[in-house]
Amino acid sequence: MKTAKVKTKGVTELSGNEFPDFTKKGTVLVDFFADWCMPCLMMAPVMEELSEKFTGKIKFAKINVDENQQISHKFKVMSIPNFILFKDGKPIDQFIGSMPMEDFEEKLKRHL
Repeated sequence: MKTAKVKTKGVTELSGNEFPDFTKKGTVLVDFFADWCMPCLMMAPVMEELSEKFTGKIKFAKINVDENQQISHKFKVMSIPNFILFKDGKPIDQFIGSMPMEDFEEKLKRHL
């Protein structure tokens, strides 16, 4: 089981064990992805850029659905990419599929 956090710029890769602590305080966007998912790979640079734009306002993380099936099932992640926005540990919004950065940014701004 992976326990080390891999940080790509402002996006932290989590394991299922780290997920509760990382999401329990503040606003956190979690990208549920898989390495074999082309739309997921296309959204990775968007996530990195948004993490820089929202530094200090929203924390960004990603979780591999293949390696963390239990947490994926808990939040009913059936399609990827799947982005869930948490506020103090509770899901407050969900975005499914790839989208332009501008649209994603507008969706996030609504929760600030």
